[in-house]
Amino acid sequence: MASGGASPAISVRSQTPDIPGSTTPHGLSKLNNVLSNSTNALASQTSRSPKIKICVFCGASPGTSPAHMEAARSLAHVFAAHNVSLVYGGGTVGLMGEIARTLVSLSGPDSVHGIIPAPLVKYERGPDSDIALDGAIPEYKTYGKTTVVKDMHTRKQMMAQEVLAGASGSGFVALSGGYGTLEELMEVVTWNQLGIHNRGVVVYNVEGYWDGLLSWVKGSVEAGFVGKGNQEIIQEARSAEGAVRALREYRVASGRFKLEWGNE
Repeated sequence: MASGGASPAISVRSQTPDIPGSTTPHGLSKLNNVLSNSTNALASQTSRSPKIKICVFCGASPGTSPAHMEAARSLAHVFAAHNVSLVYGGGTVGLMGEIARTLVSLSGPDSVHGIIPAPLVKYERGPDSDIALDGAIPEYKTYGKTTVVKDMHTRKQMMAQEVLAGASGSGFVALSGGYGTLEELMEVVTWNQLGIHNRGVVVYNVEGYWDGLLSWVKGSVEAGFVGKGNQEIIQEARSAEGAVRALREYRVASGRFKLEWGNE
């Protein structure tokens, strides 16, 4: 992630202006500079305190159990109750579409920002979605702001920028999902371990969906590949209210690496 500049070049299309300070990423070593620029730019735009922003990783499928879609709706209701803004992957199908639509219906389109790579627009867009005139952007009044970016790295960069610029209690929640959800989750876990960010990371464990991952973490500690002090980087929640509370009460793990990023 790169520092400097206010170029919106990473956004292919967006219904509302992009976050100031965005630029093409040049590696994780620049993350702190980028996030600092983003925070300062956002602060200069408004005298209000920043909102809590929670990035939700989740599937573009509904899952076979109705509990997964219900969990997405429940999370949206809790976000609305706590005045939380959603940052998510920009899809309009599956859990992604459900949480976005529900929160927009409760808190308005300004409460949601979807960030989606251009190649995934067709895949992660449902046939019943209302699409803007350019044929690519989901309708703002239904799904909130959508930013289309060039690749997965840029998507994750912008997600992280928004979360770290948010108020205390901002962080990352993983609902049920597939390979992409797991990859996004583990990247922010790794960034936390390396000291790149200090935001909370929570798995919303619907019907034991994340039991295997939590068991793997425990086994990795026992096998000596994850330090005991880093076992608590991932927090578990069994309810939507529990997920938001876990982020609000999050404390960084004692084993986090105290590394300096962006000062070389």
